[in-house]
Amino acid sequence: MLRGVSWTDYQHIQSVRGEHSAPRITYLRGQLQLMSPSRTHESIKSILGRLVEVYCAEHGIEFSTYGSWTLGDEALERGVEPDECYVFGHVEQPARPDLAIEVVLTSGGIDKLEVYRGLGVGEVWFWRRGEITAYVLREGGYAQVPRSEVLPSIDLGTLASCITPGTTSEAIRRYHAALTDEA
Repeated sequence: MLRGVSWTDYQHIQSVRGEHSAPRITYLRGQLQLMSPSRTHESIKSILGRLVEVYCAEHGIEFSTYGSWTLGDEALERGVEPDECYVFGHVEQPARPDLAIEVVLTSGGIDKLEVYRGLGVGEVWFWRRGEITAYVLREGGYAQVPRSEVLPSIDLGTLASCITPGTTSEAIRRYHAALTDEA
């Protein structure tokens, strides 16, 4: 965590990093957080993303994945790179994702919901300790909700239960089987 960082400093750090995915950079009103994702973090975010894609494919939901799309707004002094993010439907030039996903293995740091709120991201999921918590943007900020609003029929508990040790292909088979059982 760095404090007293200007927007220009934030942009400079991004340019020095280039197109690499690490470190992940979050910026909020003069605070800068650099996070170097671990292998565990990257595995969870990738598996979670693939399972969301399986769900969408199985349910005929059009989506585009944007990974760690760098979102920022100088006037609002906010910048973030989701672990995974999605736009649903056919949108040629989306301004922001419909869904951002964050994998949390450590505590502390910048309040990412505050960053996402200012950037207008409609829904954010946090994976923590084997559970997925969904937050939806309302007029006053984010509200924790029991079900996703962008994917209202997805069972977040079932989704989270399929992210267990093993290979990505095993997780996809587990999730596909769970979706078949739900039908």
